[in-house]
This record gives sequence, C-alpha cells and structure tokens, in this order.
Amino acid sequence: MEANIKNLDDLAKIIDYSLVQRLQSDPDAREDGRDYMPREVFRGHYVRVKPTPLENPIYIAHSHTLFKELGFADTLATSDDFMKMFSADLSALPTPYQKLGWATGYALSIYGTEYYQQCPFHTGNAYGDGRALSILEVFANNKRWEMQLKGAGKTPYCRGADGRAVLRSSVREFLAQEHMYALGVPTTRSLTLYTSQTQKVARPWFRNGSYSKDPEVMIEEDIAITTRVAPSFLRVGQLELFARRARKKEHPQAREELEQIVVYAIEREYSEEIAPDLALEEKIILLAQAFENRITTLVAEWIRVGYCQGNFNSDNCAIGGFTLDYGPFGFIDDFDPHYQPWTGGGQHFSFLNQPQAAEKNFHMFYTALLPLLDSNKDAQRELEKIRENFPRVMQAKMIKMWASKLGFTQFHAGIFNELMALMMQTKVDYTIFFRELSNIPETISELKKSFYGDAVLNEKLLLLWVEWLEKWRLYVNPADDANAREKLSAQMKQVNPKYTLREWHLVSAYKAAEQGDYTLVKELQALMNDPYSEQSEAMQKKYYRKKPSELFHVAGVSHISCSS
Repeated sequence: MEANIKNLDDLAKIIDYSLVQRLQSDPDAREDGRDYMPREVFRGHYVRVKPTPLENPIYIAHSHTLFKELGFADTLATSDDFMKMFSADLSALPTPYQKLGWATGYALSIYGTEYYQQCPFHTGNAYGDGRALSILEVFANNKRWEMQLKGAGKTPYCRGADGRAVLRSSVREFLAQEHMYALGVPTTRSLTLYTSQTQKVARPWFRNGSYSKDPEVMIEEDIAITTRVAPSFLRVGQLELFARRARKKEHPQAREELEQIVVYAIEREYSEEIAPDLALEEKIILLAQAFENRITTLVAEWIRVGYCQGNFNSDNCAIGGFTLDYGPFGFIDDFDPHYQPWTGGGQHFSFLNQPQAAEKNFHMFYTALLPLLDSNKDAQRELEKIRENFPRVMQAKMIKMWASKLGFTQFHAGIFNELMALMMQTKVDYTIFFRELSNIPETISELKKSFYGDAVLNEKLLLLWVEWLEKWRLYVNPADDANAREKLSAQMKQVNPKYTLREWHLVSAYKAAEQGDYTLVKELQALMNDPYSEQSEAMQKKYYRKKPSELFHVAGVSHISCSS
C-alpha cells in the first residue's frame, strides 16, 4: 500500500472511534479521565481514562510491515507528534483526535471456572485493563484497526499496580507479535516501541543464574510502551462479565448491555460471515459456529509453530480468534507435551493441553451467550450442539495440522504415535527436527542435529529412529521420485519454520536494550519477520541451533514469572 499517511493531519482523515460511539461508557467515570484508583465499575462497556505519558521518550523500533499495510510512512515513527501520541501524551492532539483513551472491564475464568478473588473487591467489578489503554481507531486498507498502548499508566482496573510495562516485557511483546504474523498465525500486531530516558519502576525478578521458580529480588527496570493493534480487543471475558451481570440482574440495563456488546462483537469481528439483517438468535448461532472455527484453527496453529500461550484464561481469549496478550508465552525448545513457560500456569495451560484449554474458554463463551436465548429453546439446543461438537472440530484441525507438518496427504496415526514417543524419549528440538525432516532426509544424520543430550550415543534408540524414518519415507514418497521429493520439501518448509523466537534469543535482546543498544532487537525483528527462509550463513549459525545446555532450567530463560 502506498505510504500516503505522513503526519497526524493525514492520519486524522481515517479516524473512526467506533467503540466509544457505539457502546456505553461508565456513567461514574471522571470527566477529566484521571481515573487512577482501583474502584468498582458497575455499568458501561468502557471507562474513559487519561493516559500517563512516558517522560523523554526514545524510539526503539516500529513494524515496517504493519506501517506499509496501513499506508504509514516510516518517517512517521520518529516524528515528534507521533512519538508523543504513541508514548501516551495526547494533550496537544488537535480535533478530531480524542484526548482520553478507554479501558475495558472483563471477567476472569481459569480453565472453565469463574473467579472473583482477583478483583480487589471480590465482586468482579474491578477486574479489567490494568495497564492497557486504547487511544485510537482507524479505518485503513479496508480494515478497522484499534490501537492500544501497553504500559500507559493506571486505570480503575489497575488493582493497586502502577499501570506500567517494563522494557523487558515490551521488547518480548513487540517482537513476538510480528513474528507470529510472519509465521501465519492469527495475532494482534505491533506498531511501535518507545522507552523512557529517565523513568524506571521496581519489579520482582530472579537473581542472575538462579533456578528459582519464584522471583527473589526487586530490581529497577526501564519502562516502555508498545502499541498493539487489532481489529478489536474484545475478549471472551468481556462477554462473561456482562452475562454474569445479566444472570444476576445486577442492574436494570444488564441484559441490554450484554446484547449490545454481543451484537457489536459480531459487527466488529464477523461482519463478512454474519448478515446484519438476521434475527438476534440466528446471529448468535452463526457467531458460535464462526468462533469455534477460528479458535480451533488458532490453537492448531500455535502447536504447529511450537508456541505455548502459558496463560490462556478467558480474559486472554480474543473473540476475533487471534492470539492476544503476550505475557507468559514461550516457544518450545526440547519437545515436552507438558511444556509451560509460566511458573504460575500449571499443566492445564501446557503445550499439548492447549486444545483442552480452548474448549474450556469456548464453554465460557457459550455460557455467556445463553442469557440472550432464554426465551428460545430451539436456539439453546442448537447452541448446545455447537458446544458439544467442539472436541470433534478441534481434533479434526489437529489431525490436519500434524499431517501437514509430516508431509502427509492424509493422517497416519501409527506413524504419528511412534514419532511422539520417540521425540519424548530422545528430547528433540521441536523446530529443528521438523525443519530437518522437511529436507526429506535419506538417513537420520540430519535429524540428529535436533537431538539433545546423549541420545546420539544410544544405539538402540538410533535404530528405532532409522526404522521410523524408513516407514515415513514410504508414506510421503513411495516412488522415491526426485521431483516429487523436491516439491514436498518446499511444501513442508512452508509449514515448518526455520526460526522461532526462543526466550534465550529474547533475553540477549532485551538485556542489550536495557543498556541502550537496540542492535539485537532490530536483528531479531528482521530475522523473525522472515522465519521460513534459510537466511544468511551467519544468522543460521547464530539462531538455527539448539538451546545451550547451560541455559536449561535457568530462571528468566527457561521459565518466567508474570512480572512485567
């Protein structure tokens, strides 16, 4: 797309503040937006809040890919007024820009169980965007985009925290979002990353070289703001919040507010699939079918690329069916079905349990829609059928995904099950193994590049690999046709990435950034935005390799807390 947006005047022409115009604001919010103390929000879909700017902002990076998609000139990212706006200073913005952002409340469910105790008042009325503030909506390239600042200060949902994000977590999120987009996985996007020359905050973290599962010390960290972009930031947890209020009849407009946000979510995220003139019941059934399709596709894609969400609560589950909230995420190194990067996550959000976690979130989504169908038993039964069908839909997506990773035209359960057993027994690097398999190797010598530890010395185990590889080759290329083999290899390499963004890559980048050196951030940005290509020999040597043995089990590298 041509870069025709070169300044804020150009940007103003595509502004469209849809959410704040269509939905209900909190009637108890402060007019000046200085709504920074934890409080209960009883009504409305959002609260207007004045962002807290970074002092002396410094440019680190922007997404060249997204800028091009939006029609933004690259020079915009370093212009003074744009930097001010996206480092949370809205005070000097001209009309039609709005000088207040908006934060939203949502409910929390963990693996299908409703929780209230995370809310300071134990009612669920003060849980929501504690450090995320949307400040702008635009309509560009025939799409709606909502722009949200991460770390722009306190909101009524801050639960006593400072509303800030540190440079460490901001670098992780900025790089991860664009990497996921390059991998072909539905995701929020990164726009900009700015840090402050002068401001720091205290955060709990680990001692250097520690193996602790819990943070041990308070450290001073630079603060930063990354802008994330999506069609919307509507979550399953938001529908849940309004459904709970409707179910309990907490106020006279509770059911109406639930209906408003459901209808708005349909228009915002599913306008191409659901016609606007249908009856509400029909829209809800189509919404459930469409969301089921998207969320199952998303989770299968996560597993395809070796990604674990870590904290897949309903409040981190986007209604649009894309990856939302890069907090305690991780890309797997050695294959482990129970891989979990977050020390507080447990097995219920572990790598191969993500389909079950998605099903739990879908159940909460289904539960949130039920109050709108209370007078239509037929529609309720239809919705129940969709919910009951979730495991079959999820399984079909997983089978299709595994078949594509293995180069099969149809899934072969026996070969797959043998492979899973061998991968666990051998401790193979997930990304490197499937990429080397994509070369259609004749011997296991290439696959051994992915083996950790002393597996290469285990003759009995190696013999099992030889037998498995021979069986696999018969299925994918029975005629041993060179042209067919080359075509299959190219096809598999578009499914199995060469590079994924490992935590030990990120640690080096954000530690350098803390010293004012953004070279590694930019290097990783370029590399991870092209993850299926071979890249240069230098990049292969540096990043296409197994995790160093000395980094296993190290706190902040092999596992992280939710501190950010």
